[in-house]
Amino acid sequence: MDTAAVERVAADVAARHADAVDRDARFPAETLAALKALGALGAGIPRALGGGGSDIVALSAMCQALGRHCASSAMVLAMHHIMVAALVRHGLGSEQIRDYLARVAREQRLIASVTSEVGTDGDMRRSIAALEPTESGFSFTKQATTVSYGAYADDLLVTVRRDSAAADNDQVLVLALRGDFDFQVTGVWDTLGMRGTCSPPGVVSARGAAWQVLDAPFSSIAANSMVPVSHILWSALWLGIATDAVDRARRLMQQKARKDPNATRGTAARIALLDARLQSMRAEQESVARDYAALVGSGTLIDSMNVGFGLRQNNLKLNASRLVKEIVMDAMEACGIAAYRQDSAFSLGRHMRDALSACVMISNDRILEYNATMQLIHRGR
Repeated sequence: MDTAAVERVAADVAARHADAVDRDARFPAETLAALKALGALGAGIPRALGGGGSDIVALSAMCQALGRHCASSAMVLAMHHIMVAALVRHGLGSEQIRDYLARVAREQRLIASVTSEVGTDGDMRRSIAALEPTESGFSFTKQATTVSYGAYADDLLVTVRRDSAAADNDQVLVLALRGDFDFQVTGVWDTLGMRGTCSPPGVVSARGAAWQVLDAPFSSIAANSMVPVSHILWSALWLGIATDAVDRARRLMQQKARKDPNATRGTAARIALLDARLQSMRAEQESVARDYAALVGSGTLIDSMNVGFGLRQNNLKLNASRLVKEIVMDAMEACGIAAYRQDSAFSLGRHMRDALSACVMISNDRILEYNATMQLIHRGR
């Protein structure tokens, strides 16, 4: 998949509509249409199934490019790629799943995630809703706290308990196809940032056939695909936000320096420090992405024997979610009123609000709890 083509969509389409998407909390329809025209929704699907065959490094580059111009568009693409990654890594043994992935690539179907649920306190490793057997397969009803761009998705991947007798952590991942599910919105998506992701709460009721329930337990899917791919792609789009913030601060400083070079020495030093922190953020994101691609390529699982990588992916999320806020805020201070104004070419208000979502997307406190538990068995390698 040509990442340069995605970069052009980011600069030519996403950037043009980003302010309206944010202001009106509307879905970035123009950007998604352009991405579909490129075949970008099939980028993570193997070439043998008609996809682009892109690895996590290439997918990261796409999300970063979009994140520089419209974080909501980048988040929608990232969430879709996360769902595709789960199906690719854990579903290729099923002929029906392979056929479905080929259909995603061919039709550019958008897949949304439904892993949150009322009553689980934000813990996606627990479910209340359960599969109910039917003559033709299954049905379920789930009350979700957020349904990522649910009204615009073709299909959903939903976590539920294996059956009504299962424990809350005995979960499966279920593919719900458009036409076989109903999404009833129960609230509004009126948020500080990431407004274009259009992810209100709602009740999802669905039915389907047995092949739509992935064989692997969700605990394995989460550990080996959903969590690492989420952390890697989210950190890439946050890197995009931070990069554009530093770019805007640099451009403003250069503009002022053309009038009076001596007046910008202090600002130039601040931007030099910002650039160094941005480089650190980029280096960690790229390193974890490369190493995860190698793990996937070798078939290595992330489990109790590979605690080190589990800590690295979690630390990536913790560090990136902190740095994006700090870098954008420091860039705003370097720019002054020009960054604070909403009508300025150097405005960083949207960047700041979008960056604030990073710490609550899988709560940093929850990740620290996971890390603390892993430290009890980690041998330091």
